[in-house]
Amino acid sequence: MNKIDLIELGKSFMECFDQPTILFQDEDHAIYWLGIPEDTAFRCNAYLITDKEDALIVDPGGRQSFDFVKKRVSQVLPPENIGGMILCHQDPDVAASMDNWLEVNPALKVITSQLTNVLLPNYGNSNYSFISITDEPLYYFRSGRILRFIESPFLHFPGAFTTYDEFSRYLFSGDIWAAIDMEWQLVVENFSRHVLKLNLFHLDYMAGNIAARGFADRIRNLAMDAILPQHGSVIPGKFVPDALNYLSNLKCGVDLIYPHLKVK
Repeated sequence: MNKIDLIELGKSFMECFDQPTILFQDEDHAIYWLGIPEDTAFRCNAYLITDKEDALIVDPGGRQSFDFVKKRVSQVLPPENIGGMILCHQDPDVAASMDNWLEVNPALKVITSQLTNVLLPNYGNSNYSFISITDEPLYYFRSGRILRFIESPFLHFPGAFTTYDEFSRYLFSGDIWAAIDMEWQLVVENFSRHVLKLNLFHLDYMAGNIAARGFADRIRNLAMDAILPQHGSVIPGKFVPDALNYLSNLKCGVDLIYPHLKVK
């Protein structure tokens, strides 16, 4: 296994900014960060998982970034070989390019929650194969390796979920642990300084502490070597306990709007 030191990778990643960045790799299983087309504080991360002949794209992004993401995928494998896309929720920065990907491969499977799937046809295409993460919480690659889907309701959408790669022990967290910052890094180097960047997203977008604390409790015993959010920076394993504690103690959303109300 070629174990990637994420912190060292974060320090040197600009050297390979014009190609997909490998976040995890062994002989036949790899996770790629596909890059960011714009210099903006609200960066969107698309990821690619390959496992032997199988390939899935995670949160592929909006239509305006499709050409960029497709080019990055083509540097790894023919884009038409993408067999499925995981959409953690329906927001356009996550899912609007789904129609473009369905044009590349009409047989591509859309892997998402039932609540998300109700809204996806509004992007223009309702003729696709749908895998419900509620009905099928495990996804099996042909190698036998497993992805586990873990629901994260109201963070920030009722049908939101995360994806745990059991082999790499990486969690694709969607909008959870998303961060906003112009001085962006691929990998978090100092979690205390990163908290402000997390707050800029979480205080407004997340529902409240019950949702945040409930999800943190749900995954607290999960072995995680990295957290890969859809916005901001990758959180390496050394900061996973800090990330869980951040979520457990977070006051956000309705906690801030209605501070005088207490849970009965």
